[in-house]
Amino acid sequence: MAACKFIIPFSGEVNSILLKAKNAVESQDGNFNGDESTGNFNVSVLGSIINGSYSVSGHHLNIVIESKSFFIPCSAIESFLKKKIEG
Repeated sequence: MAACKFIIPFSGEVNSILLKAKNAVESQDGNFNGDESTGNFNVSVLGSIINGSYSVSGHHLNIVIESKSFFIPCSAIESFLKKKIEG
């Protein structure tokens, strides 16, 4: 069962959005793998690993966090990614 799910709407080219997401994850020494339709990522935050995946549907980036620390709320992960992708 997924730890959390959220959707980030975007405008523009999917490649640009995924590059921003990749840069956000890799800036935290994480790994981001995938293509224009699906992929996965993992990143260490405060000593805990966050594992997730994404899929693209139209102009929506669907994020599924499969595992994370209980101490890191889904809202914090969503807020961080939205800020990096939309900003």
